[in-house]
Amino acid sequence: MAGIIVQTIAFGSTTTAIAICNDLQRGIVDRFRSLPMSNLAVLTGHVVSDLFRNGISTVVMILAGLLIGFRPTATAQEWLLFIGLIALFTLAISWLAAIVGLLAKSVEGVQWMTFVVIMPLTFASTAFVPAEAMTSWLRPFVEHQPVSQMVDAVRALLIGAPAENSILFAAAWSIAILLVSMPVAAWLFKRKTSQ
Repeated sequence: MAGIIVQTIAFGSTTTAIAICNDLQRGIVDRFRSLPMSNLAVLTGHVVSDLFRNGISTVVMILAGLLIGFRPTATAQEWLLFIGLIALFTLAISWLAAIVGLLAKSVEGVQWMTFVVIMPLTFASTAFVPAEAMTSWLRPFVEHQPVSQMVDAVRALLIGAPAENSILFAAAWSIAILLVSMPVAAWLFKRKTSQ
């Protein structure tokens, strides 16, 4: 369940990139520029809607998991920490997707670029196979990348798997991605809309 939840959030961020690319191509942003509103409202709106969309997806997946036998052992505090981590990761990955939407020239380009970034992170992670089962040259990448840290943190919170430092590292990765991707997306958006 942990791997499916994190993978769905990662691939779900593609909708933010596609929406931003569409807005730029269709001239919607040009219309918004004539209104008294923040330039970044378009990006922020797409990211926040992605947060809600992925929240709904996560709830649906957990309910489906419960129907087929998933039995989490999380306490109320662990559920709250899970919700916070998932929200933080969703925001981070959505802002990263916003950069892709700003860089791509077309919707097809968005789909290709997000696949190239997200597919290796989700499949070369601990989502489906433990890091110990990976080859020696791939294992260091798998153990230290953000998706693996998030999957391990979610597993630890929901079913009591050993957490080690995965919760801390998952939060640190998400915050680091946010601190880099938000200003980069803002700069790219201002550059694109001022041309």
